[in-house]
Amino acid sequence: MLRFFSIFLVLLVVLFVGELTPPVQQWLIVPWTSFLASASAFLVQAVDTNVVSYGKVLQNAKTGMGVSIEAGCNGVEACLILLAALTAYPARWRYKLVGIGIGFVAIQLVNLVRIITLFYLAGWNAQAFEFAHLYLWQALIMLDVVVVWLVWMRWVARQDFRREHLQAHAGTASGAAS
Repeated sequence: MLRFFSIFLVLLVVLFVGELTPPVQQWLIVPWTSFLASASAFLVQAVDTNVVSYGKVLQNAKTGMGVSIEAGCNGVEACLILLAALTAYPARWRYKLVGIGIGFVAIQLVNLVRIITLFYLAGWNAQAFEFAHLYLWQALIMLDVVVVWLVWMRWVARQDFRREHLQAHAGTASGAAS
């Protein structure tokens, strides 16, 4: 447990510091945030054709009301926390890669819902927006990270159990055949 926690903390620091470097910001974070704004606008346009995006902004072209997706709101930090936890956990790399892929998608899907709901809350009620933005959605995104990690760990344990079970039966079968 101490080994996991130590590796997790070191990875977390390295990943967070790396995220803040200008090249990573320029080539990964800013384009990703712009993509999230575009994806959110695309999804909302199915029911509201007045919604547009430009850069990291999601805006109602008719009313001018909008939200800007800032650092901490693009789901990157949540993904980095999950990445550190999955990498630090003693499992096969194949399982880690599955967890990273599925976890990234799960976090970003929840984050799209977050962005869209905050967009509409901003136009409806400033106090509700502030509460949802600062408290509710922060907790829900972190809960998503924890749930993904716990489900993944359970899946890894099942995979390891199956592998050990098959190896034990293969050893028994080859011993009986002798």
